[in-house]
Amino acid sequence: MKTTPYLYLFTLLTMAACKKTPEGISPAYRELTEAVYASGNVYPRQEYTVTAEATGLIQQRLVNEGDSVRPRQLLFVLESTTESARQQAAAAVLRQSQANLNANSPVLAELDAQVRNARTRLSNDSLNYARFRELYAQNATSRAELERAELAYTLARNTLRAQQNTLQRSRNQLRVEVANNRSQLVTSEVAGQNTRVRSFVDGKVYEVYKDPGELVRPGDALALVGSGRRLYAQLAVDESDFGRVRVGQSVTLKADAYPDKTFNARITKTYPKLNRTDQSFRVDAEFVGNNPDAYYGLTVEANIIIRQRPRVLTIPKAYVVGMDSVWVEQNGQKQKIRFQKGTENFDLVEVRGGLTEQTKVVVSDE
Repeated sequence: MKTTPYLYLFTLLTMAACKKTPEGISPAYRELTEAVYASGNVYPRQEYTVTAEATGLIQQRLVNEGDSVRPRQLLFVLESTTESARQQAAAAVLRQSQANLNANSPVLAELDAQVRNARTRLSNDSLNYARFRELYAQNATSRAELERAELAYTLARNTLRAQQNTLQRSRNQLRVEVANNRSQLVTSEVAGQNTRVRSFVDGKVYEVYKDPGELVRPGDALALVGSGRRLYAQLAVDESDFGRVRVGQSVTLKADAYPDKTFNARITKTYPKLNRTDQSFRVDAEFVGNNPDAYYGLTVEANIIIRQRPRVLTIPKAYVVGMDSVWVEQNGQKQKIRFQKGTENFDLVEVRGGLTEQTKVVVSDE
């Protein structure tokens, strides 16, 4: 994209001079304001893509392109048998895990019985070990018999401890399973609620991508929504001019959709990343005063005001032929000549050489 610094004139005289007249015109000195040219598009603030968060068929589409919407307004209704089935399955799994945690559950009852059996065996082996110690003290049994009784007591004690740990670990694991299954149920319930898609902003529907009867999955785009009142211009400024642009500078914009209107804006943000495709930088401008209608992507041309120039020789842009030529009248004859062109704006071209205030520029015969 090739752009040059532009000039913008703020007088009614300039507007009148921009019209072609059969009699022709002469270059004139005028007070101009130097500006940087930019082009871009108009977009809404708070723009976002409405996406599906559940799998299902679109049962209802409650908005169309151009409709105004409010926050929390219902946009789409999905019919999802899958989410209902998942919710029922999650509820069944939660009930089963809660039953397993119950004191009378088969899982815990079996472990509890093993603990009781281990405790009984420990009691018996403890008594037996005590009896063999008394017998050994009375030299009524051998050392080997005492050690066997001691080993049996030790094993019984360790077995009880292990069974108790297993029972406690199982209870803890079942509690975790209950918590996880409850979370899964809540998630499935939320997913079921996601079959009702609502707006997040007070704005306007710019595009609808899906119709009733279509199958959608999580992440599928349903519509494009954005603010219907807060608009901004996203402009592209040539890298050779970007260094002259500052936040707060005034901007004048024109759009083909409004041939007789000019809009005012102000630079609110500049982006430091170069777009290598067209060698431009992005600049955002907020409208000041009147906004254009909320047409998404409306094409605009802009002049970013840099400084005023009190005396510049100019001709109307409409008289320029090609890049740098005009038709002039000399001695009653028309001829095409080239001139040294400077910067230009929507309506005027700066004359740096080749034409004077006495030159009569006429309408092209081409």
